[in-house]
Order: sequence, then C-alpha cells, then structure tokens
Amino acid sequence: MEKSNNLSRRKFLGITSAAAGLVILSKSDSLAAESYLQSAAKPDSKFGGVQVGAITYSWRSMPVSPADIIKYCKQTGISSIELMGDVAERYAGIPEGKDGSEERRKWRLSAPIDKYRELRTMFNNAGIKIHITKFSPAGWSEPEIDYSFKAAKALGSIGVCNEIGDEACKKMGPIAKSNGMYAIFHNHLQPGEPGWTFEKFLDYSPANMLNFDAGHYYAATGLHPNGIIEKLHERIVSVHLKDKTGPKDDPANTNMPWGQGKTPIKDILLLLKKNKWNINTDIELEYNIPSGSDAVAEVKKCVDFCKNILV
Repeated sequence: MEKSNNLSRRKFLGITSAAAGLVILSKSDSLAAESYLQSAAKPDSKFGGVQVGAITYSWRSMPVSPADIIKYCKQTGISSIELMGDVAERYAGIPEGKDGSEERRKWRLSAPIDKYRELRTMFNNAGIKIHITKFSPAGWSEPEIDYSFKAAKALGSIGVCNEIGDEACKKMGPIAKSNGMYAIFHNHLQPGEPGWTFEKFLDYSPANMLNFDAGHYYAATGLHPNGIIEKLHERIVSVHLKDKTGPKDDPANTNMPWGQGKTPIKDILLLLKKNKWNINTDIELEYNIPSGSDAVAEVKKCVDFCKNILV
C-alpha cells in the first residue's frame, strides 16, 4: 500500500517556523529542581541511535510537579519525555477547576507563553527534552487549540498530542500546520475494528502524524506492529511501548510487566535501530506496580529492558 501523503516529516518541518528560543530560568523555580540541575549528571537514554523516553503519565501515581519529573528522569536516566499538558498548565498558572470552564478558556486565550519557555529551559538545563506535549485539546475552541500549539512550541515540542478520531484530526491538522507543528494522534484499540485504517486520519492534513501505541495495536489485532511502522514510518513521530497480551490470549488485552506479555518490543526497537528512522520511543507504564515498588523503579526496569536490547 502506498504511504498516506508523501510529505515527509523532515520536509514539513523544514518549510515551517523554528521553535521558540530559550529564556533564563526564573528565581521561582523550586529548590528541588535546582538541586538536581546542579548535582546530578545529565541523563542520556539514546541507545544504539534510538531515543528512548517516557510519557509522564507513567508517574501518575506519584507527585508530578516539574521538579518531581526532573527527579524521576534523573533516577531512571531518561532524557526525553512526552509531557502531560496539565503539568505544564499548572506551572503556567491555570486556574483550578473543571476543564472546559469559561474561566479556564479565558485564561488560555491570554496565557503567559513565557512561562512555557521558562519550563523548557528548566528541563533542558537538566538534560531533558520535551519532544511532545499532550494537551489533548480537540474538544477546546479553535483559539484554545491554537494556544496549545504555541505553548507546545515554547516548550520545545514538535507537536501536540490528542487521541485519534475524525473530529480531532479534522480540527487540529490545519491549526498545527499554521503553527509549523504537528498534530500527533494516539491510538487505543481502534485498529481492531473492521475496516479501520490509520491512513484515513493522516489524509485529513499533511501535519497529522502518529503517536503509534504498539502495545494497544498488538492487543487489538494480534498483528506485529512492525507492519504499520514499516508502512507509515514517515508519518510516525513516536511509538508508545508497553507489553500486553493479544486479543486471543487468556487473559486478553492485558498489561503485563515487560517481558511477560507478548508485544514484540525487541523487534520494534531493532527495526528502528536498523533503519535509523527519526522516531522516538516512549515508555508508557500501565501494568500494576508490584508491592514494595513504585512507578520510578518500574520505569527504570523498562529503560534497562530497552537498553539491553539496543546496546
């Protein structure tokens, strides 16, 4: 099958505007973050040419201020993250309350973008890149969606992530393109539905890209994820890694500690290494954390799992 739209991600970014510059770290940044910036070695989780990172959702069972996330990245050796948008917005001062409220809508339309540049500097100085921001803004108004891309650009991200769907892909693609960025879409079990294809959603805009969840894909279809990666690698910016059982296993579609499920993580990593594609991988910790452990220790196991394959 032909690739959906032959505009490569490198070409697309080459004709769009560059990300916003850095600013000096403010005095308001926490002492904990400053301590890690000063005392701990910068992490490096690029192994065999493959960038391994994590979505910060993996640490949802723990405190997730920017200082906390920097600490977790240091402890796990992670140098690249997909940052959850609520972490960034809290740092920037969004009012408390239910998302979708008028107060929050008004705040976003006049949000202090400099706070996002400040946050970028805080992470970059610690050796951590925010390569995607998951604002999930498809349900917001178009001006708010535009804000999400401007905020993500200030954070140093290449795009904004949202769950995949017709409305999201139709709305976000043109706004992403106008900002010189990507609208990046994440799948769950939809590929298991009869007749469902990724190409349909990519065709809505050349700025639409994939945050391909290989674990969900395998759990839904029982098919090897490398088939999709090989076919659509020019439209994939990141691959979410998790270990799951397949649709016909007992139990089916179940998150497992890495190495105990059936998702072919090793094959995926070696394919990316062999082809040197510019595709990030992101650990998404979803299995139950064993007694006596925590999300940091379990993410570290996943990092080591990848490293042992790639190095």
